[in-house]
Amino acid sequence: MRSTALRDHIGAIVLNQRGFLFPWVPVCLAAGIAVYFALRFEPPVWVYVPCTILSGCAALAAKRCGGIIGPLVWALALVGAGFVIAGTRAYQVGEPVLGWRYYGPVEGRIIGIDRSASDAVRLTLDQVVLGRISAPRTPTRVRISLHGDATGATPLPGLRIMTTGHLSPPSGPVEPGGFDFQRHAWFQRLGAVGYTRVPIVALNAPQGWRGGLGVFSVRMAASARVQQVLEGDIGGFAAAVTTGDRSAISQSALDALRASNLAHLLAISGLHIGLLAGFVFSAVRVAVALLPFVALRVPSKKLAAGFALCAAAIYLGLSGGNVATERAFIMVAVALCAVMVDRRAISLRAVAVAAILVLLLRPEALLGPGFQMSFAATTALVAVFGTLRDRKITLGPVWLRPVLAVVISSAVAGVATAPIGAAHFNTVSHFGLIANLLSVPLMGILVIPAAVLAACLAPFGAEALGLWAMGLGLRWILGVAHWVAGLDNAQGYVQGPGPAVLPLIAIGALFLILWQGRVRWGGLVPMVLAVALWAQVDRPQVLIADTGALVGVMTDQGRALSKPRGAGFIALNWLENDGDGADQEKAASRWDGQPDRIRQTYVGGVPLTHVIGKKAAAQAECIKGGILVFSVPTETALACDVFDPVRLRETGSVALYADKGQVRFVTAKDITGARLWNSNDSGRRYPK
Repeated sequence: MRSTALRDHIGAIVLNQRGFLFPWVPVCLAAGIAVYFALRFEPPVWVYVPCTILSGCAALAAKRCGGIIGPLVWALALVGAGFVIAGTRAYQVGEPVLGWRYYGPVEGRIIGIDRSASDAVRLTLDQVVLGRISAPRTPTRVRISLHGDATGATPLPGLRIMTTGHLSPPSGPVEPGGFDFQRHAWFQRLGAVGYTRVPIVALNAPQGWRGGLGVFSVRMAASARVQQVLEGDIGGFAAAVTTGDRSAISQSALDALRASNLAHLLAISGLHIGLLAGFVFSAVRVAVALLPFVALRVPSKKLAAGFALCAAAIYLGLSGGNVATERAFIMVAVALCAVMVDRRAISLRAVAVAAILVLLLRPEALLGPGFQMSFAATTALVAVFGTLRDRKITLGPVWLRPVLAVVISSAVAGVATAPIGAAHFNTVSHFGLIANLLSVPLMGILVIPAAVLAACLAPFGAEALGLWAMGLGLRWILGVAHWVAGLDNAQGYVQGPGPAVLPLIAIGALFLILWQGRVRWGGLVPMVLAVALWAQVDRPQVLIADTGALVGVMTDQGRALSKPRGAGFIALNWLENDGDGADQEKAASRWDGQPDRIRQTYVGGVPLTHVIGKKAAAQAECIKGGILVFSVPTETALACDVFDPVRLRETGSVALYADKGQVRFVTAKDITGARLWNSNDSGRRYPK
């Protein structure tokens, strides 16, 4: 009897979800995609055929399984579909990857211009030609940073250039379990990255329009015009907001925006497209209302929605169409189409449709902070304001409602994205809410309307008026960013979480929002568990870079680095993951003094020595049972555990954990496994 009652009770709970299950579709797809990326081996191609058949059969069978079992069968079908979609996409984007370090001539056509983390101009090239490398083994795309005196020709869309540069394969995680740049580059079709200190030479005139780069050419031309009217960081900020081109904004301005939690204003996302569509929608409705003859004969609301959709589509094309912008456009398009067919515009169903489309087009986006933060903020905002609407909760007097709406929106979005931002970037902005309250309203009141005005006046050559007004708003926002960033303790640092933390937070939050009934509060359990796991994260006592160029040892003062300069990107990531705000030079001063080229310490009683350079390698001595790390290849047989670039090329970066006198090794390869993007068969062209 008890088992029957329990079964009936569970059945009643499941049946209570009918009509509210559609938002779970992208969740199940995401689960299948996550399974694919979590594997430590690459499934053979034939696996996807039975997976596709089984998923299809499950979908057909779900219709006959009743209201209780049916949703579970649908969930399994969607998980299988997500797995197949991710695997298919991985093979679809496969291109040759450079298998060694290369120095020589680099020739290609410019298809992307941005800035690197070191604030250097960075070019993405296609139609690549490399010296002494056959076409089948040549990467389809490479990315080079312009350092030193590497100026020469002005980079323009479609310009074919030549230079002499250093290239290498995309590197793996800087530490085991860290961000996998190899995987990221694979889905970007990047086969090599590097730099040049030699001026670039133009080989022919830019072929932006003829070469299929028309939109990119328009973007860069618009960006150049914006920067011509508005100089400095104001112009760079305006170019980023209007065209998605961030190459002109300085590193100091970026740091201030990040420290004040205003960096999201740079990315053309839901806020920007939503404000643009809202402004165009309102402007068209007002214009139609001013013409009674038209207003009485035309459905102004639907007409305004159509104009707003067109404006949003143009903005999407002009911005370059990154994941955040695509997600925002899809969301706005769904809402505006709902208006046209007299349906509710903003709902969790609309968010689900946007998520499904993004995951179908770019399943790899699931792993990025852009997708995670965008949908976390959007889902939370729709859920909160939907609850206020359904429960008929008003936000005070009419004059106060816009202010409270901004406060609630900023607070909800901040809470929803805070754990994701902290997990990916290891920072927390303590005064971000204040900065957003002082800046976000101005985006809607002044910046976006001024940008629309500039676009409307551009055909007449009068866009400077709109850009001038836009500059006033952006100058205020940058001022707020620098002021907040300059406050004491404006930015905090947190340790990187373990691999289970973000999934647990996501599962708990989604269950809390999407499930109907009191059982939803059970979603707090995995969220609390995630916080507990994060608080107890165990950072490696020793980290070894995948090149052997840097070693970091945890001390009472924080991680001590083996050298104050060089391998700066790796050093920065290690310190950030430790939750340490120190720079590399300060971290290097924590290492006990030894000769510069031979640095020694002890890990769990085991001697560890880092040998830097060829001369030091010739003088290095090994203590039996010790660990020796070389920055250059060595062929000397030594009676200790040796890590040199040759071995590290196979293992990737290495983490050491000391426990009760024993040292445990974990390599990046142990975590990532053997996948398409880290295969040694780098010249292979994978089937499409």
